[in-house]
Amino acid sequence: MVATAEEWALFFHLLGAFLFIAGVIVAGVAFEAARRRRRPSEIALLLGLTRIGVLLVALGALLVLAFGLWLVQLGRFGYGAGWVVAALALFVVVILLGGVGGQPPKRARKLAVRLAKEGDVESDELRALLDDRLARTLNYLSAALLVAIVVLMVFKPGARGG
Repeated sequence: MVATAEEWALFFHLLGAFLFIAGVIVAGVAFEAARRRRRPSEIALLLGLTRIGVLLVALGALLVLAFGLWLVQLGRFGYGAGWVVAALALFVVVILLGGVGGQPPKRARKLAVRLAKEGDVESDELRALLDDRLARTLNYLSAALLVAIVVLMVFKPGARGG
């Protein structure tokens, strides 16, 4: 049996969604584990893992967007369908919030690497970057909006037959 274009598009769209969500989880868990450490060498190691999460998010974002748009076309939902517009708008917000919220952890990783080489003693600056409330709020909000996108994709409110 040969797969249809819609089956291929759905497969790669779902693969992208899994990669995206896995990346968010990897980055989030590694960051929260790093926040609970005191030695810069441990913090640097854990924050280094967040880079893998970010790579998964980027790859997943590309796949989910490209193949999601193709699915909309193949499914003839229309790009103007409310749930499609909402999902795309939320997707942009998720990317922006995650990008902004990811800057303090990135700076923390770089600082932790430097501190690990200079005696492995935590600084107030490193702790402040790890405890940045705005960054944490933006990242958790981004994750919550990602859940909202999944809900839109599964239930397609207002779509006929979907």
